[in-house]
Amino acid sequence: MQAERARLVQDALMARDIADQRVLAAVNDVPREAFVAPELAEFAYQDRALPIGLGQTISQPYIVALMAQALELGPDARVLEIGTGSGYGAAILSRLAAEVFTVERHAELALLAHDRLAELGYGNVVVRHGDGGSGWASHAPYDGILVTATTPEIPAAIRDQMSLGGHLIVPVGDQTGPQQLLKLTRMSPDEFDRTSLGSVRFVPLRPGRAGDPRL
Repeated sequence: MQAERARLVQDALMARDIADQRVLAAVNDVPREAFVAPELAEFAYQDRALPIGLGQTISQPYIVALMAQALELGPDARVLEIGTGSGYGAAILSRLAAEVFTVERHAELALLAHDRLAELGYGNVVVRHGDGGSGWASHAPYDGILVTATTPEIPAAIRDQMSLGGHLIVPVGDQTGPQQLLKLTRMSPDEFDRTSLGSVRFVPLRPGRAGDPRL
């Protein structure tokens, strides 16, 4: 499906506002069909979200690329992702950063993503089952934090795990109303620059359950 992947990069990303060559290369490299159910593989390179079970989705490729580009990651970066889902976003981030830590509230999805990422060779990704709303403090600070679920307010626990100069990408809004994809940049310990990247639609960020001892 490499030809379909290349067309997606050209038509859905480069034709819009995705210009970061490392992000484009990552999307071109990661096999999205491996992150969806076999019966949905034929739709993997359409620029749309697809169901992955438990009411969750694998995000639209353009949105994945937009969020990754906005993080402005260097090759030595440490990244936190809240909402692992299928693991596709973490795989993209793994091609842009040195370390990726990702948290998923659904144990079934966390285990599937863990096994899938390991099988595909994404060795710099660590998956945890738990409450993403509190971040992952033991590995902080992070050069980039990406939240893949909407929240009415940015949790202070996540915001406080940003490094100075680091970026946080998060959809803000409620489940039924308008949502804005926000980019926060930490200018000082108590000062954050805020920019809107446009309107989006994400599932809500919910409290997680107790972590699975296998992850």
